[in-house]
Amino acid sequence: MADPGRITLERRGHLLLMGIDRPTRRNGFSLAMYEALARAYHELDIEDDLRCGVLFAHGDHFTAGIDLIEFVEPFSLGRSVVPSDGLDPMGLDGPRVRKPIVVAVSGICFTIGIELMLAADIRIASSDTRFSQMEVRRGIYAVGGATVRFARECGWGNAMKHLLTGDEFDAAEAFRIGLVQEVVAPGQQVERAIALASEIADQAPLAVAATLASARIEVLEGEEEAGRRLLPDLRPLINSEDVQEGLASFLQKRKADFKGR
Repeated sequence: MADPGRITLERRGHLLLMGIDRPTRRNGFSLAMYEALARAYHELDIEDDLRCGVLFAHGDHFTAGIDLIEFVEPFSLGRSVVPSDGLDPMGLDGPRVRKPIVVAVSGICFTIGIELMLAADIRIASSDTRFSQMEVRRGIYAVGGATVRFARECGWGNAMKHLLTGDEFDAAEAFRIGLVQEVVAPGQQVERAIALASEIADQAPLAVAATLASARIEVLEGEEEAGRRLLPDLRPLINSEDVQEGLASFLQKRKADFKGR
C-alpha cells in the first residue's frame, strides 16, 4: 500500500512540534498532508497554552515538494487547498498564524519546502541541506509565496538567480543570502530549532505576538503605518499581568514566569 503520509503533532511545554512524515516519498506533500498541516497551524493559533511552533521533518529529507498530480485540479480551477478549519501554512490564503514558527530543514528541501521556510519566522538548516525552487523546470512557477517573499528576504538578484534558473544550491549559499539564520551539523537542526522556540516561548506571549504583528504591518503596509500603530498597539500591553511580572522579575533578578495575561 502506498504511503499516504501524515503530519505528526507533539505538544512539548508551550511548543507545538509539527513533523512532516512521509519518508518513503522524501516527504513529498500529498493534498491530505497539506490540509493536515493547515489544521496544525490553526491549532497553534487558537490554543492559548501554545506559544511557538516548530516545523521539522522525519527522516533524512525536509521535503521533495508536492505531489503535483494531486494538486493539478485545484490549481487549474484556482481553488483554495486550505480547509475551512485550517490556516494557510503559506500565509497567503486568509489570516496568518499569529504565533512564531521556527523551521528546521535538512537533506532535500525543494519548492514547497523553501516556501514554508519563507512563510516562517526563523530558519535553521543542517549543513547537508540541498535547496531548489525548481518550478520553472516543470513548466509552472512558484505559487506558494516564493515570488512574493524570496526577493524581500534574500535580495532581488539572489532571488531571481534561483527562481529563474531552478538551480540547486547548498546550505552555505542559503546562509549567505539570508534564507537561513543558522547552519548546524547534520542531525542537530531539530534540537537547535526547539531550543530557539523554547527561548521564544519563555518570553511574554502578548509581547511576542505584538512584536510579530508590528513587523508584519511594516512588511505589508509600510513603515509609516507600522510607526503609527506602535503606541496605540502598546496600550493593551501596559496594564497586563505580564508587564508587572516582567518588572518584578527584573527588580528581583529572577527569571520571569509569564502567563499571557
